[in-house]
Amino acid sequence: MSLEALRNALPEYAKDQKLNLGSLSTEPVLTAQQRAGCFIVSALASRNAMVSKHIVAEFGPQLSAEALNAAKAAASIMGMNNIYYRFTHLVHGDYATMPAKLRMNIMAKPGVEKMDFELWSLAVSAINGCGMCMESHEKILLQHGVSKEQVQAAVRIAAVVHATAATLDAEAALAA
Repeated sequence: MSLEALRNALPEYAKDQKLNLGSLSTEPVLTAQQRAGCFIVSALASRNAMVSKHIVAEFGPQLSAEALNAAKAAASIMGMNNIYYRFTHLVHGDYATMPAKLRMNIMAKPGVEKMDFELWSLAVSAINGCGMCMESHEKILLQHGVSKEQVQAAVRIAAVVHATAATLDAEAALAA
């Protein structure tokens, strides 16, 4: 019901987003855990309270408590990493060779299968626009047997959830 409420909150001009939210919620190339986690990390990374509330209400029950925590951790850690690594990539110079000195322990033991966490990290990186992180996560995923179709599905979910959040933010700003 929460996904339906979110779809109903979208204005008529965002009909494609409504349709995409519906079709992606049953995306067959991802496991149920991968799909639910992609929706949750994308909602959290999109920083819209309404989207986060409805997406977590819809997909949270599909995950174990440990997997839900891992999805939250992926959104959190990639929020930090995407800023730092996008900086080192865009500024050039010596920064890319300097130690990051940022704690990232969750990445070693995320509490779910490593490839699910990588897929979720890729989705967040796509939203945050960190090319260096996207390339790194995509490379690891492909090396470990995740298909290009699965990678694409994760990024499609990220794109639609982020567009939904942006649309609802814009509507709220116009109504204020």
